[in-house]
Amino acid sequence: MSSLEQPVLARTAAGNALNAGENPSFADADRRRQRAPGRPAVWYTGLAVAAAWAVFGAVTREWPNRITGFSDWAYTAELGAADWAIAAWLALLALALPTLERTSARLRPALRGLRKAGPWLVALPVAFTLWEVVTAKTALLPTPFFAPPQALVEVYRDDWARLADCVAHSIGLLAVGFLYGGVVGFLVGVSIGWSRAVGYWVHPVMRVLGPVPATALLPLAFYIFPSSRSAAIFLIALATAFPVTVLTWSGVASVNKAYYDVARTLGASQRFLVLRVAIPAALPQVFVGLFMGLSASFTVLVTAEMMGVKSGLGWYLTWAQGWASYSNMYAALLLMAVLFSGLISLLFLVRDRTLVWQKGTVKW
Repeated sequence: MSSLEQPVLARTAAGNALNAGENPSFADADRRRQRAPGRPAVWYTGLAVAAAWAVFGAVTREWPNRITGFSDWAYTAELGAADWAIAAWLALLALALPTLERTSARLRPALRGLRKAGPWLVALPVAFTLWEVVTAKTALLPTPFFAPPQALVEVYRDDWARLADCVAHSIGLLAVGFLYGGVVGFLVGVSIGWSRAVGYWVHPVMRVLGPVPATALLPLAFYIFPSSRSAAIFLIALATAFPVTVLTWSGVASVNKAYYDVARTLGASQRFLVLRVAIPAALPQVFVGLFMGLSASFTVLVTAEMMGVKSGLGWYLTWAQGWASYSNMYAALLLMAVLFSGLISLLFLVRDRTLVWQKGTVKW
């Protein structure tokens, strides 16, 4: 076939496809999809996750512990059996994941997130395996200062009542202080951003007192307030209020003036401008302040509980250190990390639900 005949034949084939009511580009795409290999039948990363948990179980159960002056670690065999059970469940999930994705539209977003988190799910049992090796199996990190994973299982099983009570007290103390600080910071920030008169008086005070760490005021707060709990609530609220005030003030002050002009043209009152224009436009920065305030409140919470509050995770850390119960201390630290991470994730969820109407306009 000559080079002059090829374009003619291509145009003739395209014309025939169009006459048949078929778009040639779509037809070619369909043929390419038919020739392309199908989607893998299994979630191979999930199988790797299951294999990693199986290795962790084998190392924990089959490798003898090295005893260095202490009795053997309890729950070693039980932890290994639990690891193998997790591995078996993950292997079944990896095989069934494509079917679940095709048949369950409700589970599809969660399953996609599971696929995305696959490498981290592999890293988790690998980290646990290394932790087990350097503590219980080889004692490279000496006991009792470093505890293996099964020691944490023992703490959670035997001391769960005290830990649950401490978690409840920490969440209650944090919730009250964060609520007070968030509300006060929001109201003060809106007032400063909207009114120059308020800003004239409040701004210098914030410049002096705001940068002072809330924990530096701990002795003064315990002296002034009638109880250690009220002093801790005040310090948590103070740590929360400053970033919320600054970010709310910045958000209100940076609202586009054209929004106000349009609203005034339509007859909006001052109340309407504040509630329906300034505050909604400033909400993304308000949530940034809430995130910063929540992170700062964690530090103040633990410090206050370690210094004077009679219950909570910070108090538990001090108690465990006083009795040289390092396993209890590590268990509390791990629980604290999970709890605080969960609270941050919860605030993300609240923000996404609150600002759903701004998606596509505001980037976060």
